[in-house]
Formats: sequence, C-alpha cells, structure tokens
Amino acid sequence: MDIITPLRSPSEREYRTLTIRLRELANERRRFGYRRLGILLAREGFEVNHKKLFRIYREEGLAMRRRRSRKRALGTRRPILVPDKVNRRWSLDFVSDALSDGLRFRVLCVVDDCTREALATIVDRSLSGARTRHRDQATQQAGNDCL
Repeated sequence: MDIITPLRSPSEREYRTLTIRLRELANERRRFGYRRLGILLAREGFEVNHKKLFRIYREEGLAMRRRRSRKRALGTRRPILVPDKVNRRWSLDFVSDALSDGLRFRVLCVVDDCTREALATIVDRSLSGARTRHRDQATQQAGNDCL
C-alpha cells in the first residue's frame, strides 16, 4: 500500500446501518446463512469483507436455525422370523462385478433361508426376464428334490 493513500476506517454510523440491515435480512430470510446474506447486502451496495460479516453475524447472535431430525418409528419392530422348514422362504440376490478387461457380469443367487443352501446360481453378462425364468425352473426342481 502506498504511504500517500489515507487509511479510511468505517464510521460508527456505517457499522450500525450494516448491523441493522443484516439483522433485518436475517429475520426475513431465516434459512440464509451469513454468506447468502452477504450476497444480498452486496446487491444493496454494502461493501463488506466476508470475515467482518461473519464477525458481525456472530456478535448479533444470528445463526441458522438447526433443522429438527426426522421422527423415528415408534414402538418395537417385529423381528423377521427364520423359517423352520425347508422351502418356506427363498431369497434372491443380484451381484455385479467386472472382469480385468472391463466387461461386467451379473450373478443371480437363489438361497433357501432355512438351510442357507444355494438353490440356483445364474451367471451372465445381462440377465433378462427370459433368463430369470430359467431360475424358476431350476428352483422348482431343487425345491421338489428337498421335499
């Protein structure tokens, strides 16, 4: 900075008008933080440094209102029962991975929840509806074998 340039400090009146206007804007726009309020002040012609603006924002006790957390489910949840007999419930699981050359493949696994036995495993690059119908036949056969 040049020695000839006089240093200008803002007057108390300018500081007070900035503080009042900041408070008014914060009351109008409760979800705005100090950064967005600073943008609004700049549009109105106030030239203020972001560090100074934050200092004033905190001195005035302004803060964005914290959002309330969402309500949790009340009561106790019923645990999922493990089936006691074979073929009462099956689980399907799609797994996806890629080969070293970048080709992707998918695996459809059908598992009996009681015995944890894999009834069917279908591997393909793309599993269409016709391909998953093959799963029905394979699991039906596996299910009949277990009865």
